[in-house]
Amino acid sequence: MSRPRPLVPRPDPADTVRTVGEFGVIARVLARAGSARLTEVGPGDDAAVTVTPDGRVVATTDVLVEGRHFRRDWSSAEDVGHKAAAANLADVAAMGGTATALLVGLACPGDTPTSWLEGVATGLADECAPLGAAVVGGDTVEAAPGSNAVVLSVTALGDLGGRRPVLRSGARPGDVVALAGRLGWSACGLAVLRRGFSSPLAVVAAHRRPSPPYAAGPAAAEAGATAMCDVSDGLLADAGHIATASGVVLDLDRAALVAACLVPDGPLQQVGAALGADPLAWVLTGGEDHALLATFPGDTPLPAGWTAIGAVRAGSGPAPAVLVDGEAGDAVASELGVGGPGHAHFG
Repeated sequence: MSRPRPLVPRPDPADTVRTVGEFGVIARVLARAGSARLTEVGPGDDAAVTVTPDGRVVATTDVLVEGRHFRRDWSSAEDVGHKAAAANLADVAAMGGTATALLVGLACPGDTPTSWLEGVATGLADECAPLGAAVVGGDTVEAAPGSNAVVLSVTALGDLGGRRPVLRSGARPGDVVALAGRLGWSACGLAVLRRGFSSPLAVVAAHRRPSPPYAAGPAAAEAGATAMCDVSDGLLADAGHIATASGVVLDLDRAALVAACLVPDGPLQQVGAALGADPLAWVLTGGEDHALLATFPGDTPLPAGWTAIGAVRAGSGPAPAVLVDGEAGDAVASELGVGGPGHAHFG
């Protein structure tokens, strides 16, 4: 494993957000924003106007805080832009929708290089472009005196295309639990970076720039998915959201998870061997891969890109909502040396 190189350029005193000013920053960022296919009025006015062919709007917001969700010495500005967009675009897909536009709020220290913000804008635009979406508005402000952290607040808008929204509350006993996308890669990359290394590049890149399976969300809705969510905080934690909302138990199959997520002799096993960690822990509790988890009626053929990893069973009072081979998910996580089922936003 190799050591990471610093990714934050030294600020040019003549080219920071404080010296360029709010409108100078906005002009530079918007020059990289791209265009949204379903936008009637883009950036430049008091508000944007987006087209909603379905008549309903999917809306979601995520906040990324430097030091908790990213570090500028670990990730480039473009990486941060990709990650901020992906966290929101995946939530739209998890409802069965397709993203149409992003709104971005930014607070940063006054000595932040404008070139860094331009990089964030490029990353946002590049992540949105394949979906026909773009940043259509937002706001910028200098961080509070004494604060050196960058905060990005991103709101995504989306369209359902005539499909019903897929909620967390629709899973029923007898349904199949299925996964689209990969799990454990971002957590594995984070573990590598925390040790001061930057390889294997595949897992470090997965932490810096998630690769959500955006098309799998609408495909699941079309196929009749009964419940769905984005796996952002860890599989056990997010499966628990579906189980609790639906009043059922999700029983995950360990062998199916290993087959779906752990390529033989792949990077997760390599890093696990080097660090003395079981890679299944990253699969079960690692966040920020933004895979999609869904339930489907037992007799429904799964759409392309979806893999069965468990079954939905009837709930029974205070019993654990998520099992792994019949054992409580929290207990399995503890056996693997993990303190909880997933990412905690406080504490």
